[in-house]
Amino acid sequence: MFDLENTLRETGIVPVIKISDANRAADLAKALCAGGMPAAEVTFRTAAAADAIYKMREAFPGMTVGAGTVLTKASLDDALAAGAQFIVAPGLNPSIVEACLAKDVPVVPGCMTPSEMELAMAMGLTFVKFFPAEAAGGVKFLKAVSAPYAGLKFMPTGGISMKNAADYLALPYVVCCGASFIASDEQITGGRFDEIEEAARQAKVLADTVRGH
Repeated sequence: MFDLENTLRETGIVPVIKISDANRAADLAKALCAGGMPAAEVTFRTAAAADAIYKMREAFPGMTVGAGTVLTKASLDDALAAGAQFIVAPGLNPSIVEACLAKDVPVVPGCMTPSEMELAMAMGLTFVKFFPAEAAGGVKFLKAVSAPYAGLKFMPTGGISMKNAADYLALPYVVCCGASFIASDEQITGGRFDEIEEAARQAKVLADTVRGH
């Protein structure tokens, strides 16, 4: 299992991608990498997700590409067959987590409550997705749970923007933020990759500034 946590920490902000046209995936990967963000979470919210993951990894083998919104074993199998290097889910489904652990695949399940965090820790996980971050209490909530759950690291996702990302990234127990503002499905479908590259560049500068890189 590769070191997902440090890989995503280096990126700082991970683009969360919803893509409807897999034929745009290689150009998307090129724009993200050119903007300094060689990592992405491609959500299984469209039928194009698996094909997009495959094409992104084929075009840029050095890029770290994961699958998001993995809710079923079928989606997990499709994601791994496409070459996904890590799995993300909005919630904590023990069967999905166990399947990933059995396959030695990094998995980042969503947690919103202390009970879910304890379950994740009981399953041997130390890195989870905090979702939906802003709706669930944001930075104040993370500060509150960080003391009893010392050692647990987070990827806040949901409501993350250029306006609040720095507040999350400044927390020592936040590995990275997941954010959909870097590349929208509309931008991808419309071929507006210059906008995506610039958004990635700005987000990377923000992340590096907060962390002194």
